[in-house]
Amino acid sequence: MTGIKALARHLDLSIGTVSRALNAKPDVSAATRDRVLAAARELGYRPNHSGRALRHGRTGTVGLVVETGSPTSLAGDAFFMQLTDAMQEVLAGAGTDLVLLPCRSADDPIEFLRRQVARRMVDALVITATRRQDPRIAMLLEEGMPFLALGRSETPGDWPWIDLDFDGVVRRAVTELAALGHRRIALVAPRRDVNLARLWTDGYRAAIREAGLVADEGLILRLSVSENGGRQAAEAVLGMKPRPTAILLVSEMLATGLYGRLAEAGLEVGRDLSVIGFRRNPQLGFLRPGLAGFALDLRALGEAVGRAALALSEPGGPADGVVWGMDWVPAPSVGPAPAG
Repeated sequence: MTGIKALARHLDLSIGTVSRALNAKPDVSAATRDRVLAAARELGYRPNHSGRALRHGRTGTVGLVVETGSPTSLAGDAFFMQLTDAMQEVLAGAGTDLVLLPCRSADDPIEFLRRQVARRMVDALVITATRRQDPRIAMLLEEGMPFLALGRSETPGDWPWIDLDFDGVVRRAVTELAALGHRRIALVAPRRDVNLARLWTDGYRAAIREAGLVADEGLILRLSVSENGGRQAAEAVLGMKPRPTAILLVSEMLATGLYGRLAEAGLEVGRDLSVIGFRRNPQLGFLRPGLAGFALDLRALGEAVGRAALALSEPGGPADGVVWGMDWVPAPSVGPAPAG
């Protein structure tokens, strides 16, 4: 890889002339510009993006911050790949790159973000796994760093965000189950202090009240979002007296473990226990009976995130929030409440 100094020496030109030629400045002749570009290709010249960022204030790059230890990073799920693919398509159309910035569970999220801001390697950040009170948001606002949050937060200030309609999903699910005669409906929520846990549980409590059902905090299970978490949910339900007749999952990735443990106990999903997952996921098409849930257009969501990220670098960029709706899709995992 050749830098601009080596390129200038090779051409016997000043660094300033080479720089102006590479940036198509009008004071450089066409012949000189063509000569510089040809030599750059021949020698494998690559621009120093950090230097360009300092000079021009733009890197042409958006950074997506993912906390690898977060239950909402959805590791192993096609959700993340489909979302980023759609984001990249929108960004690439505007000549902007998307880079993944994984923040390990061992890293301090605040210090991790401070390093990204200080290095000026990206024009804007997209952060995930927002907390109810999120110090990352406060820090980015203080630093004046453009960012988009995938998730809401109660942190003071104005910033753009896009979030799934967790409240609407859980309310619709409770309404569907109550209409089928279910009165004891369990809920699986994340353990960590991600803001979606608050939205999910608050929506559940409100829906239970609106359906005229008796609220029971013992029906709220805070578990890891994993196959093992699904098994633990089944164990908890099996041990309850009286036993719930339905359960809502904060992630469809819990369903495999839940189904397996219920089958071991001789219970049939949809008959003995109705189950609603969060998202209709093609990866879980093997489950029998089929899992009811909510349809999410991941490509449209990713494109919206990409457009919002591009707008961050524009004057008066977005400062509004968007709640992204999802559509109810019934399936055989939901049935009438069992008699008695």
